[in-house]
Amino acid sequence: MRVLVTGATGFVGSRLVPALLAAGHEVIVLVRDAERYGGVDGSAGDVRVLEGDLLATDRVCLVTGPGETTAQPLGRWLAALDCEAAYYLVHSMGESDDFAATDRRAAEAFRDAADEGGLDRVVYLGGLGDEREERLSEHLRSRREVGRILGAGDFDLTTLRAAVIVGDGSASFEIIRQLAARLPVMVTPRWVRTECQPIFVDDVIAYLVGVLDAPATAGGTYDIGGPDVLTYEELLRRTREALGGRLVVIPAPVLTPRLSARWVTLVTDVPRGVVAPLVDGLRTPVVADDVAIRELVSVELTPFDEALATALARRGDRTDSSVSRTTGSGGDAGRDGGGEAAERLRTAVDDPTDADPADSGGSA
Repeated sequence: MRVLVTGATGFVGSRLVPALLAAGHEVIVLVRDAERYGGVDGSAGDVRVLEGDLLATDRVCLVTGPGETTAQPLGRWLAALDCEAAYYLVHSMGESDDFAATDRRAAEAFRDAADEGGLDRVVYLGGLGDEREERLSEHLRSRREVGRILGAGDFDLTTLRAAVIVGDGSASFEIIRQLAARLPVMVTPRWVRTECQPIFVDDVIAYLVGVLDAPATAGGTYDIGGPDVLTYEELLRRTREALGGRLVVIPAPVLTPRLSARWVTLVTDVPRGVVAPLVDGLRTPVVADDVAIRELVSVELTPFDEALATALARRGDRTDSSVSRTTGSGGDAGRDGGGEAAERLRTAVDDPTDADPADSGGSA
């Protein structure tokens, strides 16, 4: 199948493209900077590259060689390239104060282009959360709104909803990792007792590829989660232990989301524009209530501890030296070079899941 991947430079998208190629699909990517994606000539091996912005879909360029491009609207390219399906993995959290409005415009533009191009299917990675929308954070409400906008298209929309995605480059995971590495003692707000169902990034990729090959998933919405339901406190403790330390937690009677966001921003390298909406969403339990996807797409789910160990190994953490033993300023902070982690985050998601569906992909 010939497939378009938006957000191809993002945390999820950059892992999805090679997985789709390995599964035998033909891949087209939409990126804002073709040279950055494929090298100086804009080429990317087996991948065809479209250069453009979802906020300006009237002029998108097909990269045909070094410095050679042809421009026309995105919808016309989708039709001309016989594209059958697409993955929508973009969001603008961290780029603007009103990320919800930007995401709305991008989703509407993409939906219209997909309709013009005659796409049969679109796969969207959204976020888990309470079905009662008034209880959701602005970030999660925006994710739901994007899903509704895409759902109004003429194509069949498959929505996968995930919580914290465990992997190097995930904003949510990076917050947890840095807090655990830098703070042996934490004064914690109530949200650390909120339940979540983390899922390993490799399992997310397996689901994303799997639904494309499962026609029964067309038009459906599915929750995806790992095998473990944990509180955020448990995530922090297990991460601290995996890094070779021990965590002491002191509950705080009052710590508002705004104060929590400031505290997390001070301790970690994650940009405040990403931290604030993610922390606001931590009040909402994110657990997969419906596991129907497991009957349609077979994925051997990775336990959290195994996913954690793999994620830490991939980023090069060492259990003997990456933990601050006495204060929040040593160990990991020195390793990150005063901001290397933040730069890695920005690069991994083309600017963030993720921030997760939180962290799905590149920016609009």
